[in-house]
Amino acid sequence: MGILALAADERVKGVNFTEDTLSVDLMDGRTITVPLTWYPSLRHATPHQLQNWESCGGGYGIHWPDLDEHLSTEGLLRGAPAPRTQFVQECRPQG
Repeated sequence: MGILALAADERVKGVNFTEDTLSVDLMDGRTITVPLTWYPSLRHATPHQLQNWESCGGGYGIHWPDLDEHLSTEGLLRGAPAPRTQFVQECRPQG
């Protein structure tokens, strides 16, 4: 008897914060929770700035325009911030 694996969908569904953590809900039902200390710009942001996020990079990233912060689900799943090279360009608005 085989085991059927559900297709992973690592796109961002929602973002939540506690005083000490960042949690990212994925479309496939998983939640990634990491310490907020990993991201100083988020740690020192106001609640309004934290709630002002948008999906980017085809849904695989999060952008906080007030903070110019970008994270990818890939980086979060690896346990590290996303590289800030090509990914940042994909998250920046065109024009």
